[in-house]
Amino acid sequence: MDNKITTLLFDLDGTLIDTNELIIATYLHTLEKYYPGKYGREDVLPFMGPTLHEAFGSVDPERVEEMVAEYRAFNLSQHDVLVREFPGVYETIKTLKEKGYKLAIVTTKREDVAIKGLRLMKLDAFFDVVVAMDHVEKVKPDPEPLLKALEQLESAPSEAIMVGDNYHDILGGKNAGTLTAAVAWSLKGRDFLAKYEPDYILAEMPDLLTILGV
Repeated sequence: MDNKITTLLFDLDGTLIDTNELIIATYLHTLEKYYPGKYGREDVLPFMGPTLHEAFGSVDPERVEEMVAEYRAFNLSQHDVLVREFPGVYETIKTLKEKGYKLAIVTTKREDVAIKGLRLMKLDAFFDVVVAMDHVEKVKPDPEPLLKALEQLESAPSEAIMVGDNYHDILGGKNAGTLTAAVAWSLKGRDFLAKYEPDYILAEMPDLLTILGV
């Protein structure tokens, strides 16, 4: 790759921090409360990626706010117990920061929960910009959050790569005009993400350094 890439935009959940078990456990807890015995692990996997309002809206449009509140309360209470680090993430992000790359988080989480996850994994020092759900009108795959992050970093889409674990990230990158990288450790699976034709698929996070020639 030529060296025009200056900027990396990262999704958070499932990309930098392993919140998969936390999210699954929280969905199961919430759905069990409202619909005992109806939902199993496989049933909640499609909810990974969309916003809480979209996910619960597909279950029961009348009780969305109630279920979102229940989800958030349980999620926060279990956060530090269930969140894990993906191998190689800390070292890769640290290296990118030291090499002068501009870094941002673009997430569909609320800012307070996103910061909590970054702090827990000691990643908060590397990110000057966090664009969360509460900062935008439209979430990924709409380009708005990516363009907002690029604006704050004073970067053009042509010098950026969007890195994520779901099709929202890949399509968001394409819509914003960035390059895209999918992470093969996504719960969705490598083949699922390959269908959206990302520019790169990372088998592990340090692959990013190889792509950039760092």
